[in-house]
Amino acid sequence: PEQAARMKKLQEQEKRQKVEFRKRMEQEVSQFIQATGEPRRRFQPMNKIERSILHDVAEVAGLTSFSFGDDEDSRYVMVFKKEFAPSDEELEAYRRGEEWDPARAEERRRLRELAAQQEEAELECTPAPPGPPNDYKDKYRHLIGSESAKAAARTMEANKAYGCVPVANKRDTRSIEEAMNEIRAKKRLRQAEDE
Repeated sequence: PEQAARMKKLQEQEKRQKVEFRKRMEQEVSQFIQATGEPRRRFQPMNKIERSILHDVAEVAGLTSFSFGDDEDSRYVMVFKKEFAPSDEELEAYRRGEEWDPARAEERRRLRELAAQQEEAELECTPAPPGPPNDYKDKYRHLIGSESAKAAARTMEANKAYGCVPVANKRDTRSIEEAMNEIRAKKRLRQAEDE
């Protein structure tokens, strides 16, 4: 009995701490929302339960939140205003433990684009490798000729009646609703007979 009472007291204390922590986080989040020049806020490292409470508070407030950090002791939450939701690149930077620098990211993106353009230009300059023709029609031209395929394509027509059944061929002329009503009526009849 004494141990159960001690356990209950501990649980109540834990619950009270969680409620207090949630209230504190709600205050901090509302301050963050009102802070105009602050698109994101990084919170101190916290344990798993506290992080889940903060994520919940952020979600209720209509914010985006992510956890970063490798080990349990240094893991922290970052909260973003919806209009400043982070890009994939920004999230990757935080996951690597780096600070996000939009100017540096833009520079990196420009360099990547330049590299891609140069690669493309180099590919255009290099001659095609010698070898068999890539087009199977060229390979079999001596068998099919060059006009036969075009002639076949011109004469091909879609079967416009595909999937349509003429009314004369239908055995059941009822609408779906009529058929369903009949099925329901039979079911009701069966249930009435069973009772």
